[in-house]
Amino acid sequence: MMNDGRIPPSKRIFDVVLTTLILIMLSPIFILIVILVLLVHGKPVLFRQKRPGLYGEIFTIYKFRTMSNLRDKDGNLEPDSKRLTRLGKFLRSTSLDELPELLNVLKGEMSLVGPRPLLIQYLDRYSNEQARRHEVLPGITGWAQINGRNALSWEERFQMDVWYIDHWSFGLDLKILWITFWKVIKREGINQPGHATAPEFMGNLTRSIEGENEA
Repeated sequence: MMNDGRIPPSKRIFDVVLTTLILIMLSPIFILIVILVLLVHGKPVLFRQKRPGLYGEIFTIYKFRTMSNLRDKDGNLEPDSKRLTRLGKFLRSTSLDELPELLNVLKGEMSLVGPRPLLIQYLDRYSNEQARRHEVLPGITGWAQINGRNALSWEERFQMDVWYIDHWSFGLDLKILWITFWKVIKREGINQPGHATAPEFMGNLTRSIEGENEA
């Protein structure tokens, strides 16, 4: 279990070793994506956003950009559905847009497995039980990601995040990573029906995010 917030040294060592190997193996793909994003979206290549991590501490998450900077006649950003490019859809459907998060793992801001890091404004919208998701490092993948991902309701996702914390084991992490590989291959649960990105968590109510830079 990890319900006291402590991170076993073995988990951190595993993260660093496996992340380093993945970066080495995927370096040609990483370079290719950098070139494609530059050609399609221009600079910057990476999308950066502040997210809450362990104990709600703020860090900067890295992703490959999946959206253009398309604006309306008044200079406002168009909705996500209009700015999400064909390249961006492909990167998201294959989860390749999340490759730069491996850098966050090496920096100790994230783990390979854990609750996904969400938006800062959600911090004061959680119930006490939902807020427990910040008792561990956020992850690139997690229990919720292999059980529905963005196709889940927020309540279901948070229940699974807390379940993971209360039932953590090294074997569970290995299981999640293995299943994640096959989920990515099948491209399952990327978005909720009718949304280019996940709907915003509003506490007891939710509404669609329109105009967010990235999700």
